Amino acid sequence: MLMRFDPFRELDRLSGQASGANRQMPAVLPMDAYRRGENFVVHLDLPGTDPNSVELTVERNVLTIKAERSWTRGQEDEVLISERPQGVFTRQLFLGESLDTDAIEASYDQGVLTLTIPVAEQAKPRRVAISSEASGSNGRTAVEANSSVA
Repeated sequence: MLMRFDPFRELDRLSGQASGANRQMPAVLPMDAYRRGENFVVHLDLPGTDPNSVELTVERNVLTIKAERSWTRGQEDEVLISERPQGVFTRQLFLGESLDTDAIEASYDQGVLTLTIPVAEQAKPRRVAISSEASGSNGRTAVEANSSVA
């Protein structure tokens, strides 16, 4: 399971919106995250970013995405409007214990970084055998039950 709450990022975003000061600050990396079968899939928008500038690191259960977008102004360029955020963008995802951080896959296509994070084997649903005393008999019988973890 992905955990999303970062109180400091939310406070920075709200204070920037209130003061109007976030125009020069790089924007957060917008993302979509969902579960598809045995995997969690995350899409992050990185338009105009060189795929070679994207860096993914995992430390414990924190996945950090870092990317850089920039353009070089010519000496004779007179910038009239500069609204597209430039610089280094970072985003951290706090991953639950039930995800296999050693098997993360990443791909980059048309400005979208896609991460596929599989559910760890120990977190997948499995069958559990239940033993019970059979009434009127000295032997034990095993009854299988389906344990479904969602």
